[in-house]
Amino acid sequence: MIYVVEFPQQGKPHAWFAFEKEDLLHKIYVTDTRKEWEIFDVVTARELLELLGKVADTTDARDEFPAICSLGDEHGWDAPLYRADYLLGDGVFQTEAVSETDACVAALARRTQSYKIYWSDSQATAALESDPVIIDDYWAKDALRGQLVALEILEGIE
Repeated sequence: MIYVVEFPQQGKPHAWFAFEKEDLLHKIYVTDTRKEWEIFDVVTARELLELLGKVADTTDARDEFPAICSLGDEHGWDAPLYRADYLLGDGVFQTEAVSETDACVAALARRTQSYKIYWSDSQATAALESDPVIIDDYWAKDALRGQLVALEILEGIE
């Protein structure tokens, strides 16, 4: 399991879990205000033009979409281009690889004042006694502990 504790600008910290990395990414995508392809995408200049109903390297495409054609000229029409708006800026494409996980974590970081991610049951359990951020915030500790109890990783107090 993966556990996330969010510290919003206003209100109490809250915690949630994901079964595995793919579930974490899915939950971030569906709760974000941006489209999935704005958070993370890999596409070629040719594919971008095809999505717009244009053929790569034509006068028509160059007249209407010079920026996309510039990407095709500079990097090749079939080179993978990475988009991750929260990391790179709105609508920026680059050839240097960006991981989907990093792009989604950047989306999470943008929507909350701060956050903590624990990538396993043992990390989350240990955080209750060793992470100063959790130890020093009653509501954060309570929220994380509540998730661990709900998922039967820890026993509840009777």
